[in-house]
Amino acid sequence: MKVRLHQFLSRTGQFSSKREVKEAIWAGEVTVAGSVIKDIAFQFNANTKEVHWKGNMLRLPGLHRTYVLNKPRGVICSRLNRQERSLGKRSVFELLRTFVDDSTYDRMLTVGRLDEQTTGLLILTTDGHLVHRIASPDSKIEKAYAVKTDLPPSEEALDALRKGVEIELEENGVVQAYQTLPAQVVVEEDGTVVLTISEGKKRQVRRMFATLGYEVIDLHRRSIGGLNLGLLNLAEGASLEMDERLLCQSIFNES
Repeated sequence: MKVRLHQFLSRTGQFSSKREVKEAIWAGEVTVAGSVIKDIAFQFNANTKEVHWKGNMLRLPGLHRTYVLNKPRGVICSRLNRQERSLGKRSVFELLRTFVDDSTYDRMLTVGRLDEQTTGLLILTTDGHLVHRIASPDSKIEKAYAVKTDLPPSEEALDALRKGVEIELEENGVVQAYQTLPAQVVVEEDGTVVLTISEGKKRQVRRMFATLGYEVIDLHRRSIGGLNLGLLNLAEGASLEMDERLLCQSIFNES
């Protein structure tokens, strides 16, 4: 459903008057899908077009719903197919089923994925733009993982992680070598390795340790950007609805 640009801006709550809205448009401060629009009556679909004012993305209140989840082990980050249901698999979407209506449930997406045995911070939202902004490789959002391995990694292995290691990735049935970017590595007193990376290749953390001869036996995502699961006080399997602006402020450290 289309909306006029001046109506959209007025409903964002960012302007004190209709006059201020019009002046922002006429001054060329507003873009829709990357193009400057100076027509206050311009019509567009607010669900598919991004609107920016002075470089800041604007949203309509209540247009989307976003949750953070402390993902438990044994839950997958996709919709269940018939075979998975027959095997008794569980989906992260089902953990939100009692909190959202059918329309919201059907539109929910995960921001990236955690494999079935990985626990920790996961974002789910109905906003495709938010998914792209966080998950895009261009954003270079750092993600911190607590990693426990079958054997304590050697100093040589930790240094290799810090420099980047070569792993194998399969895309469209073709296996190719990939050099990971340098990672931040900290070893805690109990031997847990905290690995911080700005990439998100499939099963990347597990592959990074495997190429060095270690098996990851426990993997937990602690943070995405400035959003730290430990500060949210969420029990395993619990979720929290967050205002999208506050979420972005936390992740991107925006003021």
